[in-house]
Amino acid sequence: MAGHSKWSTIKRKKGALDQKRGKLFSMISKEITVSSRLGGKEIDSNPRLRQAIKKAKSLNMPNSNIDKAIKKGVGELENVMIEEVSYEGYGPFGVAIIVEAITDNKNRTVADVRHALSKFGGSLGQAGSVSWNFERTGIILIDKKQITEDKIFEFSIENDCIEFFDDGDYYRLHFNSNELYNKIETFEKQNIKVDSSFLDYIPKDDIELSEDENLKVEKLLEFLEDLEDVQNVFSNQTLGRT
Repeated sequence: MAGHSKWSTIKRKKGALDQKRGKLFSMISKEITVSSRLGGKEIDSNPRLRQAIKKAKSLNMPNSNIDKAIKKGVGELENVMIEEVSYEGYGPFGVAIIVEAITDNKNRTVADVRHALSKFGGSLGQAGSVSWNFERTGIILIDKKQITEDKIFEFSIENDCIEFFDDGDYYRLHFNSNELYNKIETFEKQNIKVDSSFLDYIPKDDIELSEDENLKVEKLLEFLEDLEDVQNVFSNQTLGRT
């Protein structure tokens, strides 16, 4: 992987979301709704939904909220069409940005994203304008306390892990994005607890920024993450120049 400090970005996102519980509940509810719409409401046959519910329960989301989100996804509640969308564009200093959202109003969402990018000196691009510079990857984090490095490394090789990293308190394993939920199931069947998992866009080439430039980009990313419909934001900036 390039010099992009992805784990720092993950920690920043986690810290921000912990302080915005309402936003986090909304994000997970939408993920549950989309997962059930795409794969049905039976968790035994829908690994994406199963992981979304697991995440919801880890945050003590009420069962009534989970049930409502599932019913909305399979059309048992109000007739609201929620769908996944993504946008590509540029931030200041030519930083490439991908925004993922789940929305019931694409016109509202694209307007919000366009406004945010423009506000910070960026612009919205066409589909494919920056995604060519990113690789879609499924990521699994395993707490080091539960397994030795030799065992998890051997297990990762046996299960077609693309890359393996030591990230402080965690082992970080990269897999083909289409196999993420299947790999999570494989780990759990071997009694290896997955601390967290997610789909990521990893940049092939980074743009090195000075500290001041990086702070400006971070403000844009945080602004985008705060938008109502936004689920994830990815970029290719790295702190490198002085």
